[in-house]
Amino acid sequence: MRVVIQRVSKAEVKVEGKIIGACELGLLILTGIEEADTEDDAAWLSPKIAGLRIFSDEQGKMNLSVKDMNGGMLVVSQFTLHASTQKGNRPSYMLAARPEKALPLFNTFVSMLERELGKPVATGEFGAHMEVSLVNDGPVTIIIDTKNKQ
Repeated sequence: MRVVIQRVSKAEVKVEGKIIGACELGLLILTGIEEADTEDDAAWLSPKIAGLRIFSDEQGKMNLSVKDMNGGMLVVSQFTLHASTQKGNRPSYMLAARPEKALPLFNTFVSMLERELGKPVATGEFGAHMEVSLVNDGPVTIIIDTKNKQ
């Protein structure tokens, strides 16, 4: 699994002009699932995200997690995170999982995040054309790939 995590003061996702998911202070998590991903990837990733200390404490140091801040999460599926651009100018998405594999794993990942956060997590609509808007706070943007655990 590959995620792009953005610390936000607010974020929302629209489908056909209607807001279907939103959060205020918290994290926007763009999520790409590849064919090789399993529930083990989601199980490793969910506590890592919930515990990331990327929010400022009273001294202005990034020392608090989204859980510490009682923040929210908005999780949006994005298969294009697995784009390969090695050949030519048209990206290949061969590594991205097919919907029949990706959707159940995406839902499992969201459930794991909800357990870690202790409250519901907002999402986009899997497979839909979405409009995502956000105010990146910082900016703080972190990329995590479960195949490259650094």
